[in-house]
Amino acid sequence: MPQHPLDGWEPSEVQRERDAWRRRRASRSALIAALSTVLLLGAVGFAVASSPGWERVQETYFDWDKAVASFPAVLEGLWLNIRVMLVCAVLIVALSLVIAVMRTLRGAVFFPLRLLGTAYVDVFRGLPLLLVIFLLGFGGPALRLGGLPTSALFWGCAALVLSYSAYVAEVFRAGIESVHPSQRLAGRALGLGYAQTLRHVVLPQAWRRVLPPLMNDLVSLQKDSGLIAVLGVIDAIRAAQIETAVDFNYTPYVVAGFLFICLTVPMARLTDRFARKQGFQGAGGTM
Repeated sequence: MPQHPLDGWEPSEVQRERDAWRRRRASRSALIAALSTVLLLGAVGFAVASSPGWERVQETYFDWDKAVASFPAVLEGLWLNIRVMLVCAVLIVALSLVIAVMRTLRGAVFFPLRLLGTAYVDVFRGLPLLLVIFLLGFGGPALRLGGLPTSALFWGCAALVLSYSAYVAEVFRAGIESVHPSQRLAGRALGLGYAQTLRHVVLPQAWRRVLPPLMNDLVSLQKDSGLIAVLGVIDAIRAAQIETAVDFNYTPYVVAGFLFICLTVPMARLTDRFARKQGFQGAGGTM
């Protein structure tokens, strides 16, 4: 059996010294980072704890007994936020992809579709999300459209889908237009039609390129799903508001915020890691 070329290889003395220096440098950097973090957090904690109103704030916002009592209701509301996010994410991807394709169609005959897609993006990117929720949440049920629910949850989700689709459509459009024209020409040269080229050649490449920013939009959607609470839907924020109204102790809001952070931070770190693997160094910093 032939011997592997690297069998028996050992690093040189210079390489071992270089590796040892790198390990020492990494250890020193980690130690400095840990010390600076502890000092900063300690300074902030001391400044907050020594403030005149800290005892009152601690009693109003960080009551452990109140947190334990309100946790089940807030957690149940958070489950609604998660379901809203998952359902809306699927609908947003489907609708925004259609809009992005409409805006990239070529030829004069498709001008009405391009105009419609552009108008949609301009309108819903220009309207604040909270305003869209108010308009649809209160105006949608009044229309009494046949076959559509009148629940505030339905119209709140519709507002999220319509608003986010305008932003995600632009992400998809940027990904589609970033694919080099030679890819389209190669697909057509192989006998594929326009729709087949778009499906089998362009969209797979565009999808890989836009996945990191799409994951960032998913993180934002998870947070903004709490805005449907303004319509009276009992999600995590609304549940916290109900618990707060009992004794005007705002600890349930802190509980809701903590639960949202537990969801969004892992998603954000996963997004950063994936973005760095795809070469999007600016998407996630160096954490």
